[in-house]
Amino acid sequence: MDTAVDAFVTHRNLLFTVAYEMLGSAADAEDVLQETWLRWADVDLGTVRDQRAYLVRIATRQSLNRLRSIGRRKESYVGSWLPEPLLTTPDVADDVELAESVSMAMLLVLETLAPVERAVFVLREVFELEYDQIADTVEKSPAAVRQIAHRARAHVAARRPRGAVSVAEVRRASQAFQRAVEMGDVQGLLDILAPDVVLLGDGGGIKQALLRPVVGADKVARLLASRKVDVTALSLHPAHVNGHPALIVRIDGELDTVLTLRIDDGLVTGLYAVRNPEKLSHMRHATALRRRA
Repeated sequence: MDTAVDAFVTHRNLLFTVAYEMLGSAADAEDVLQETWLRWADVDLGTVRDQRAYLVRIATRQSLNRLRSIGRRKESYVGSWLPEPLLTTPDVADDVELAESVSMAMLLVLETLAPVERAVFVLREVFELEYDQIADTVEKSPAAVRQIAHRARAHVAARRPRGAVSVAEVRRASQAFQRAVEMGDVQGLLDILAPDVVLLGDGGGIKQALLRPVVGADKVARLLASRKVDVTALSLHPAHVNGHPALIVRIDGELDTVLTLRIDDGLVTGLYAVRNPEKLSHMRHATALRRRA
């Protein structure tokens, strides 16, 4: 049992990352970890050649099972559904591939894949598992997995963020955006928002939020610049969420909204505002994400 515990603890952050990228929900990813441990504790370790691959297989299968119930929840969800934001440790931003894979923009792209396509893409492109390992996990032939991977890769490539952005560009854009929001500066926002910027809000029917996406710099700028609360009660704090720049919005000191940014070519192209309090529990402390143990 000590050996099983040690192996699980060693790979815990990796398993959480796999489940989170599969589900977009930290709460569900934690449940998958519990289910993974229960199954792992019953495994005869003498038959396991690669503990990492075996644990990832268990976590992925449990995530695929859970995707069905999540899909039913989304069907009755009020307004736009956004992934659950995570306050991430600084090393996540340093791993460019990991940061991209857990960004709000990428998680929303992954939402457009079928469950098995999502599993194959995540395991191959993010965690670099071999095709035969993935085949065993999703119960497909290696040849079928290669086809699925090719299809998923093409699907994601057509929708993923436009390209790498330098740290300096990200810092400049996020700071300019924060200043403009704090000042209610419409022109300042227009200067930093892309013409086709999209703003999505998620209140889950619990907090007031946008029920439909707002598209276009002018509409988004005027909405953000409008004052809904007393400016003295409102505070914005920069943070790294899902490995990318974000603003934590507090009203009277209480966490109200997590606003994450997608930045392309020095301009803000996507804004994702999560207000649903049920999705903000993992903003109390930083979460360690890993692509490797």
